[in-house]
Amino acid sequence: MKKEFILKIFEAFSIERWNDLVRPFELIEMDKHAEKLVVAYIIAKYEENSGKKIDWEWMIYASLFDLLRKIQICDIKSPVQTLIKNEYPAEYAKLNEWILEKYRKLIDDEDLFERFSAYMRSLSSHKETDEVRLHTIKIFRAAHKYSTLRELEMVSVVNEAERLYSISRELNADLQKYLDLRGLQLLITKQKPFEFLLRIEQLRFQTRWNQTPRVPKTSVLGHCFFVAVLSLLFSRESGVKMCSKRIYNNFFSGLFHDLPESVTRDIISPVKQATDGLPEIIKDIEDKIVAKELVPLMEDFYKDEILYFTSDEFKNRAVFDGCMIPVSFEELNEKFNEDKFNPADGRLVRVADHYSAYLEADLSIQYGITSMQLKRGRENLLKAYAGQDKINGFPVSDLFC
Repeated sequence: MKKEFILKIFEAFSIERWNDLVRPFELIEMDKHAEKLVVAYIIAKYEENSGKKIDWEWMIYASLFDLLRKIQICDIKSPVQTLIKNEYPAEYAKLNEWILEKYRKLIDDEDLFERFSAYMRSLSSHKETDEVRLHTIKIFRAAHKYSTLRELEMVSVVNEAERLYSISRELNADLQKYLDLRGLQLLITKQKPFEFLLRIEQLRFQTRWNQTPRVPKTSVLGHCFFVAVLSLLFSRESGVKMCSKRIYNNFFSGLFHDLPESVTRDIISPVKQATDGLPEIIKDIEDKIVAKELVPLMEDFYKDEILYFTSDEFKNRAVFDGCMIPVSFEELNEKFNEDKFNPADGRLVRVADHYSAYLEADLSIQYGITSMQLKRGRENLLKAYAGQDKINGFPVSDLFC
């Protein structure tokens, strides 16, 4: 995997949204995609609970490809893109081909690039016929529109109504076609899943490395989505053909791994490790607070799964005879690489989490915004991975250097 490709994805932390309006806080592209995936997960879980099937693999890859597309054409406002798509379809198709060409030298994984190509061409072809895929696309688009609406609601408190009227009217009109989705109904009418989303949105307001100046600033929520994307890419580089549930668990474990911080706030690593017993104590406290404040906001049909994502999130694990058990990478491959065992590569998610932190420190230092905390953080991560060749099959030695 080329480091240049990962750095390209990281650029989404520097892309500002709604920059023609007054903003009460920084609205960043990476954060938008993170919230969109959380919303998509919630809506899709309601659909699954009603008996509908979801193409989770498509949704996971679409989240990456949609971000790649946005990074490349961030200077073209969404309404302009929509006009090009609707009124100049041939040019829209050429634009998507141009985007693909920009990534051709960055993506060595041929299968990944083929998936990306198929996704980009599907945006203008409208030839999808599979019912499960079509329903998943509908959920994904509904989540895109609703997460945009949430941003509009946030900026509305500091902007005159006249500035927002046409945007609001258009967004609400777009959402009409998705109102048969139960999860979306409950979000729009601000019921239980909306309360859960509000808590998760707090991660969007929390800045990582908050004790030191740094560029670009990264939120906890944006960091979570970046970790999810890295977990997907690292899983592909593990040398193992992982079952669908394993890919799913790795991705969503990354997306939700810092969920407890929505109620505890971010505790930086040096503080967590101030004493030998403190990490375990903090983890125990986090679990208790999550059980008290977050679990009541979750529906029963996805509560246990999210707890599986956030409990021992950095350990390899599987489910056997109804119990979660710690397993080695070799055991994951030889005994538990089937959907029925609910396998997860927690150690791979940890690598993704650490590499995200490494880039956050290293790039800021390169940009000339530095501090002892950033230098120490980078040095500690380099030491932690020095001499290590592979973790869960992924070659880490080329990244931490």
